[in-house]
Amino acid sequence: MIIAMLLAHLMGDYVLQWDTLAAWKGRAVKGAVFHGSIVLAVTLLFAVLIDPAWWPWALLIGFTHITIDASWVGFNRHFASRNGLYGLVRLLTDQTLHLSMIFGAIILSGYATPIGLPGTIVTEVQTHRVWAIALGYVLISLPAWIFLEFVLYGLINGSAPDFNRVKHYKYVGSLERGLIATFVATGQFTLVPVVALPRLVLESPQYFGDSRTTLYLAEWLGSLALAVLIGLALGRM
Repeated sequence: MIIAMLLAHLMGDYVLQWDTLAAWKGRAVKGAVFHGSIVLAVTLLFAVLIDPAWWPWALLIGFTHITIDASWVGFNRHFASRNGLYGLVRLLTDQTLHLSMIFGAIILSGYATPIGLPGTIVTEVQTHRVWAIALGYVLISLPAWIFLEFVLYGLINGSAPDFNRVKHYKYVGSLERGLIATFVATGQFTLVPVVALPRLVLESPQYFGDSRTTLYLAEWLGSLALAVLIGLALGRM
Protein backbone atom coordinates (compact mmCIF):
# COMPACT_ATOMS: atom_id res chain seq x y z
CA MET A 1 0.00 0.00 0.00
CA ILE A 2 2.86 2.41 0.73
CA ILE A 3 4.27 2.18 -2.79
CA ALA A 4 0.79 2.45 -4.29
CA MET A 5 0.01 5.61 -2.32
CA LEU A 6 3.33 7.22 -3.23
CA LEU A 7 2.76 6.34 -6.89
CA ALA A 8 -0.77 7.74 -6.74
CA HIS A 9 0.59 10.96 -5.26
CA LEU A 10 3.19 11.40 -7.99
CA MET A 11 0.68 10.58 -10.72
CA GLY A 12 -2.01 12.93 -9.42
CA ASP A 13 0.21 15.78 -8.25
CA TYR A 14 2.60 15.86 -11.21
CA VAL A 15 1.89 13.65 -14.21
CA LEU A 16 -1.84 14.49 -14.35
CA GLN A 17 -1.33 18.19 -13.60
CA TRP A 18 -0.90 20.14 -16.83
CA ASP A 19 0.42 23.71 -17.03
CA THR A 20 -2.91 25.54 -17.10
CA LEU A 21 -4.23 23.46 -14.21
CA ALA A 22 -1.10 24.22 -12.16
CA ALA A 23 -1.62 27.94 -12.74
CA TRP A 24 -5.36 27.71 -11.94
CA LYS A 25 -4.68 25.68 -8.79
CA GLY A 26 -2.29 28.34 -7.55
CA ARG A 27 -4.65 31.28 -7.96
CA ALA A 28 -8.14 29.92 -7.25
CA VAL A 29 -9.69 27.56 -4.70
CA LYS A 30 -11.81 26.02 -7.48
CA GLY A 31 -8.63 25.07 -9.32
CA ALA A 32 -7.18 23.51 -6.16
CA VAL A 33 -10.38 21.51 -5.65
CA PHE A 34 -10.38 20.32 -9.26
CA HIS A 35 -6.74 19.25 -9.05
CA GLY A 36 -7.27 17.67 -5.64
CA SER A 37 -10.24 15.71 -6.99
CA ILE A 38 -7.94 14.15 -9.59
CA VAL A 39 -5.50 13.20 -6.84
CA LEU A 40 -8.35 11.76 -4.78
CA ALA A 41 -9.64 9.66 -7.69
CA VAL A 42 -6.19 8.24 -8.49
CA THR A 43 -5.48 7.57 -4.81
CA LEU A 44 -8.78 5.77 -4.37
CA LEU A 45 -8.23 3.70 -7.51
CA PHE A 46 -4.74 2.58 -6.52
CA ALA A 47 -5.81 1.79 -2.95
CA VAL A 48 -8.71 -0.38 -4.11
CA LEU A 49 -6.39 -2.29 -6.45
CA ILE A 50 -4.23 -3.26 -3.46
CA ASP A 51 -6.84 -3.58 -0.71
CA PRO A 52 -10.52 -2.64 -1.33
CA ALA A 53 -11.12 -2.27 2.42
CA TRP A 54 -8.57 0.58 2.59
CA TRP A 55 -10.80 3.06 0.73
CA PRO A 56 -11.65 5.25 3.79
CA TRP A 57 -7.96 6.02 4.29
CA ALA A 58 -7.57 6.79 0.60
CA LEU A 59 -10.42 9.28 0.93
CA LEU A 60 -8.67 10.84 3.92
CA ILE A 61 -5.48 11.31 1.89
CA GLY A 62 -7.41 12.76 -1.03
CA PHE A 63 -9.49 15.21 0.99
CA THR A 64 -6.49 16.43 2.99
CA HIS A 65 -4.67 16.96 -0.30
CA ILE A 66 -7.50 19.23 -1.44
CA THR A 67 -7.44 21.12 1.86
CA ILE A 68 -3.67 21.65 1.78
CA ASP A 69 -3.66 22.87 -1.83
CA ALA A 70 -6.63 25.17 -1.30
CA SER A 71 -4.89 26.75 1.70
CA TRP A 72 -1.97 27.80 -0.53
CA VAL A 73 -4.14 30.10 -2.66
CA GLY A 74 -4.14 32.89 -0.09
CA PHE A 75 -0.40 32.56 0.55
CA ASN A 76 0.29 32.68 -3.18
CA ARG A 77 -1.56 35.95 -3.56
CA HIS A 78 0.44 37.60 -0.80
CA PHE A 79 3.93 36.16 -1.21
CA ALA A 80 4.44 34.77 -4.71
CA SER A 81 5.54 38.07 -6.21
CA ARG A 82 7.43 39.36 -3.17
CA ASN A 83 9.92 36.64 -2.33
CA GLY A 84 12.04 34.87 -4.94
CA LEU A 85 12.49 31.81 -2.72
CA TYR A 86 8.78 31.52 -1.98
CA GLY A 87 8.25 28.94 -4.74
CA LEU A 88 10.94 26.62 -3.38
CA VAL A 89 9.75 26.98 0.22
CA ARG A 90 6.16 26.36 -0.83
CA LEU A 91 7.09 23.27 -2.84
CA LEU A 92 9.12 21.70 -0.04
CA THR A 93 6.49 22.51 2.59
CA ASP A 94 3.64 21.33 0.37
CA GLN A 95 5.27 18.00 -0.39
CA THR A 96 6.24 17.47 3.25
CA LEU A 97 2.61 17.95 4.27
CA HIS A 98 1.27 15.62 1.59
CA LEU A 99 3.79 12.87 2.34
CA SER A 100 3.16 13.25 6.08
CA MET A 101 -0.54 12.65 5.50
CA ILE A 102 0.19 9.57 3.38
CA PHE A 103 2.48 8.01 5.98
CA GLY A 104 0.13 9.13 8.75
CA ALA A 105 -2.74 7.26 7.10
CA ILE A 106 -0.51 4.20 6.64
CA ILE A 107 0.32 4.19 10.36
CA LEU A 108 -3.15 5.09 11.68
CA SER A 109 -4.75 2.37 9.58
CA GLY A 110 -2.50 -0.19 11.22
CA TYR A 111 -0.83 -1.11 7.94
CA ALA A 112 2.56 -0.32 9.44
CA THR A 113 4.04 0.95 12.69
CA PRO A 114 6.44 3.91 12.93
CA ILE A 115 9.29 1.61 13.97
CA GLY A 116 8.45 -1.07 11.42
CA LEU A 117 7.91 1.34 8.53
CA PRO A 118 11.32 0.85 6.85
CA GLY A 119 10.94 -2.93 7.00
CA THR A 120 7.44 -2.71 5.56
CA ILE A 121 8.73 -0.63 2.65
CA VAL A 122 11.45 -3.20 1.92
CA THR A 123 8.89 -5.99 2.00
CA GLU A 124 6.61 -4.09 -0.36
CA VAL A 125 9.42 -3.52 -2.84
CA GLN A 126 10.08 -7.26 -2.83
CA THR A 127 6.45 -8.34 -3.12
CA HIS A 128 5.18 -5.58 -5.41
CA ARG A 129 8.18 -5.25 -7.71
CA VAL A 130 6.20 -3.94 -10.70
CA TRP A 131 4.68 -1.17 -8.59
CA ALA A 132 8.13 -0.26 -7.25
CA ILE A 133 9.63 -0.08 -10.74
CA ALA A 134 6.70 2.05 -11.91
CA LEU A 135 7.28 4.38 -8.94
CA GLY A 136 10.92 4.80 -9.93
CA TYR A 137 10.14 5.68 -13.53
CA VAL A 138 7.31 8.07 -12.63
CA LEU A 139 9.53 9.76 -10.04
CA ILE A 140 12.25 10.36 -12.61
CA SER A 141 9.87 11.97 -15.11
CA LEU A 142 7.89 15.13 -14.31
CA PRO A 143 8.36 15.12 -10.50
CA ALA A 144 12.15 15.10 -10.93
CA TRP A 145 11.92 17.93 -13.48
CA ILE A 146 9.79 20.10 -11.21
CA PHE A 147 12.03 19.54 -8.19
CA LEU A 148 15.20 20.20 -10.15
CA GLU A 149 13.90 23.48 -11.53
CA PHE A 150 12.57 24.80 -8.21
CA VAL A 151 15.62 23.74 -6.20
CA LEU A 152 18.25 24.98 -8.66
CA TYR A 153 16.52 28.26 -9.53
CA GLY A 154 15.89 28.89 -5.85
CA LEU A 155 19.44 28.16 -4.70
CA ILE A 156 21.34 29.64 -7.66
CA ASN A 157 19.09 32.46 -8.87
CA GLY A 158 17.07 33.06 -5.72
CA SER A 159 13.92 33.02 -7.82
CA ALA A 160 11.10 30.85 -9.07
CA PRO A 161 11.79 28.77 -12.22
CA ASP A 162 11.52 30.43 -15.60
CA PHE A 163 9.24 27.80 -17.12
CA ASN A 164 9.02 29.68 -20.41
CA ARG A 165 12.73 28.97 -20.88
CA VAL A 166 12.84 25.39 -19.62
CA LYS A 167 9.44 24.01 -20.65
CA HIS A 168 10.98 22.22 -23.66
CA TYR A 169 12.92 20.06 -21.16
CA LYS A 170 9.67 18.81 -19.66
CA TYR A 171 9.34 15.72 -21.84
CA VAL A 172 12.75 15.55 -23.50
CA GLY A 173 14.44 15.56 -20.11
CA SER A 174 12.04 12.93 -18.77
CA LEU A 175 12.80 10.65 -21.72
CA GLU A 176 16.52 11.28 -21.32
CA ARG A 177 16.46 10.39 -17.61
CA GLY A 178 14.32 7.33 -18.29
CA LEU A 179 16.78 5.97 -20.84
CA ILE A 180 19.79 6.65 -18.62
CA ALA A 181 18.09 4.96 -15.66
CA THR A 182 17.28 1.94 -17.83
CA PHE A 183 20.86 1.62 -19.07
CA VAL A 184 22.23 1.91 -15.52
CA ALA A 185 19.69 -0.58 -14.16
CA THR A 186 20.61 -3.13 -16.83
CA GLY A 187 24.36 -2.60 -16.44
CA GLN A 188 24.84 -0.93 -19.84
CA PHE A 189 26.88 1.97 -18.47
CA THR A 190 28.71 2.64 -21.74
CA LEU A 191 25.42 3.76 -23.29
CA VAL A 192 24.85 6.50 -20.70
CA PRO A 193 27.09 9.08 -22.47
CA VAL A 194 25.30 8.35 -25.75
CA VAL A 195 22.11 9.72 -24.17
CA ALA A 196 23.58 12.33 -21.83
CA LEU A 197 26.11 14.13 -24.02
CA PRO A 198 24.18 15.14 -27.18
CA ARG A 199 22.02 17.73 -25.39
CA LEU A 200 25.07 19.21 -23.68
CA VAL A 201 26.99 19.44 -26.96
CA LEU A 202 24.10 20.88 -28.96
CA GLU A 203 22.75 23.34 -26.40
CA SER A 204 25.79 24.48 -24.45
CA PRO A 205 26.96 27.11 -26.98
CA GLN A 206 23.84 29.19 -26.37
CA TYR A 207 24.34 29.19 -22.59
CA PHE A 208 28.10 29.21 -22.01
CA GLY A 209 29.69 32.58 -21.53
CA ASP A 210 26.69 34.31 -19.94
CA SER A 211 24.88 34.41 -16.61
CA ARG A 212 22.95 31.20 -17.35
CA THR A 213 26.04 28.97 -17.59
CA THR A 214 26.04 27.86 -13.94
CA LEU A 215 22.31 27.22 -13.94
CA TYR A 216 22.43 25.23 -17.17
CA LEU A 217 25.31 23.03 -16.00
CA ALA A 218 23.62 22.48 -12.64
CA GLU A 219 20.42 21.40 -14.40
CA TRP A 220 22.28 19.00 -16.67
CA LEU A 221 24.37 17.48 -13.90
CA GLY A 222 21.42 17.28 -11.52
CA SER A 223 19.30 15.49 -14.11
CA LEU A 224 22.13 13.07 -14.88
CA ALA A 225 22.77 12.34 -11.19
CA LEU A 226 19.10 11.64 -10.49
CA ALA A 227 18.87 9.31 -13.47
CA VAL A 228 21.93 7.35 -12.36
CA LEU A 229 20.73 7.08 -8.75
CA ILE A 230 17.27 5.87 -9.75
CA GLY A 231 18.88 3.47 -12.23
CA LEU A 232 21.06 2.00 -9.49
CA ALA A 233 18.00 1.59 -7.27
CA LEU A 234 16.01 -0.06 -10.05
CA GLY A 235 18.89 -2.41 -10.75
CA ARG A 236 18.68 -3.76 -7.20
CA MET A 237 14.98 -4.61 -7.44
